[in-house]
Amino acid sequence: MTGCATAPAPTPAAPAGGSGAAGTSVGPAAEVPVGGGKVFEALEVVVTQPTPGQFRGFSAVCTHTGCIVTSVTDGTINCPCHGSKFGLDGARVAGPAPRPLRERPVTVTDGQIVLT
Repeated sequence: MTGCATAPAPTPAAPAGGSGAAGTSVGPAAEVPVGGGKVFEALEVVVTQPTPGQFRGFSAVCTHTGCIVTSVTDGTINCPCHGSKFGLDGARVAGPAPRPLRERPVTVTDGQIVLT
């Protein structure tokens, strides 16, 4: 067929649960600020510390179209694709995301955040 281009195959969305398995060390707890959080992109996990010593883990996969959230600023976890925002508790705050982020329970062992 002349003049017709083949559309590229869609890129599959990242797995909804993130790629880190239980027992996986995510990173140092010291890297997660109180009242904020940090995205550990390689493991598709975001960890927040809403209050001193309270660490919460979530899938970093946005519930809108599967993009990876990229930052935690001003008390929200932010997705760059379509502007979805989530609270430090993973709850949907703004944007088109239909659901909160999926929880990924974590614990701190010897100063390291570990998926449980």
